[in-house]
Amino acid sequence: MNFTTTETSTNSTVHSIGRMDFVVTCVHSMNFFFGLPTHSYIIWLIITGAGSGVASEFFILNLSVCEIGNSLNSLVSALTVYFSSLSFLMLFLHGLILTGRPLFQCLICVERYLAVAHPVTFLKFKPLRYRAICCAVVWIIILASCFYSLFITISQHNHVKVWFFSLQFLLLFSIQLFCLVAVLRALKHSGPGERGREREEENHIKRRAFYLISIATVSMTFIYVPYSTTGFYIIVTQHNNPAYWTPGFVCYMLAGFVQPVLYLHRTGKLPVFLMRSEFVT
Repeated sequence: MNFTTTETSTNSTVHSIGRMDFVVTCVHSMNFFFGLPTHSYIIWLIITGAGSGVASEFFILNLSVCEIGNSLNSLVSALTVYFSSLSFLMLFLHGLILTGRPLFQCLICVERYLAVAHPVTFLKFKPLRYRAICCAVVWIIILASCFYSLFITISQHNHVKVWFFSLQFLLLFSIQLFCLVAVLRALKHSGPGERGREREEENHIKRRAFYLISIATVSMTFIYVPYSTTGFYIIVTQHNNPAYWTPGFVCYMLAGFVQPVLYLHRTGKLPVFLMRSEFVT
């Protein structure tokens, strides 16, 4: 009876792991086949000048380059299920996934905050060289995070890795949330001496900013909250199961399509059946 029970439990676990691998592989495949061409198209639009120019969209350009790296990592991760020799490359690219997107999104939010709340400072640091310096620092941090992720996983200090990246998520999320709240508060106040058409234009800008900030907030919530909650749950319970990370992983991948959809919508390159006139940005 004991042998039969153990065998049944083992078979159930194997089937559960198999189903989880299938779900993860499907999500990775979707992220690769849709993410790679979408972000490549965005990079082409920015470089060719279809948007507002390379200088003003430099952070979005770097974010799209980072997302291409995430798409390639999806291919590597999907193949790792069947070819374990790719596991070291997958572990190295985990740093790109966990650090790249939140850092570049944080830069975009800080840029929006400065443009609305501190326009003089924004104009001072508007030239491309300052943006290039910021992006260079971010890429150095991302590279260090990749090596750190690989080293910590090989040394089997998984709880240290969970602590580090969970606190990183919370820190960056707090910065972005502060920027978004500050922008919303600044947009409530009208400038002095505004009349008629100027007030209508300001209200239109407010509505547009409200939509953008609301969508960005929801997107960040879907990205950060599941991962951070899972990380701290594992720290408290001292029990790490790969299945615990699956909901956060799915939310992370799906939320990654929000930024490219918003950009394509703003530039008028989004397919007609996906566009809604009330969300024109």
